[in-house]
Amino acid sequence: MENIGLPSESVRRARTIERIVAGQATSDGAGVKLTRVLNQSLQHRLDPFLMLDAFGSDDPGDYIAGFPDHPHRGFETITYMISGKMRHRDSAGHEGLLESGGVQWMTAGRGVIHSEIPEQEKGVMEGFQLWLNLPSQDKMAPPWYRNFSAADLPRFVTQEGAVVTVIAGESHGVTGAVTRESTNPLYLDLQLPEGTHFKQQLPADYNAFLYAYRGTLEIVGTQVSAQHMAILENSLGTDGVDIKALTSACLLLIAGRPLHEPIVQYGPFVMNTREEIYQAFEDMKEGRLV
Repeated sequence: MENIGLPSESVRRARTIERIVAGQATSDGAGVKLTRVLNQSLQHRLDPFLMLDAFGSDDPGDYIAGFPDHPHRGFETITYMISGKMRHRDSAGHEGLLESGGVQWMTAGRGVIHSEIPEQEKGVMEGFQLWLNLPSQDKMAPPWYRNFSAADLPRFVTQEGAVVTVIAGESHGVTGAVTRESTNPLYLDLQLPEGTHFKQQLPADYNAFLYAYRGTLEIVGTQVSAQHMAILENSLGTDGVDIKALTSACLLLIAGRPLHEPIVQYGPFVMNTREEIYQAFEDMKEGRLV
């Protein structure tokens, strides 16, 4: 870890919590059990983010069948693996093994068919998948894929001892593994010792939320317990977030520039109009996805 003891960013007026959301238990793929934290009802509020799933189990029956071949069009998927191994293959010829601490970033663009299958028969499988929307001009872009190992992801430690992995965006002068001009996403994994603060500057007009996956946090007097998402309010004059760990805690902090475009989702396709959705299904039926 190259950056140790970085001073905290200055936040003069911190955002408060608009609401706290408990994820809903569900299953996807070939029966993988997961918690859907960000669902379709929150897509406009948290634009450009479309979905966040959290999965975690030490029972192979909950995950072993994985996610066999399925299509996507019109957005990006970011899979972050806390523990376990997952093999990615897609119709564009990309393949990679996602291992503990690594990230798989895939741009579906005009279309791709891919699979994500566990490469383990026992042990803990834990991680997250985030869906990031693409602007209308990029929805039919060529598919793109990149696999980042844990060693590829920039990390730093603040003076208070917060350990920060920068998956996307920039924090404390450290640039993440991926940047995107249109949505400028920030995606941080934070590990906070009990009693410490972490401050992050955020533009007031960016939509932002955090998901606590270990421990208990406090944001301007409001507690957030594990397995809950806190949506941060958008108010003029705010310049960031101030997170306090009431216990030893781990969380995701995610923010981005909204696209302010129509969102039309049907299953694995996210476009701007119904007609584009109909076309996506027609292209899939006729074998025109990559």
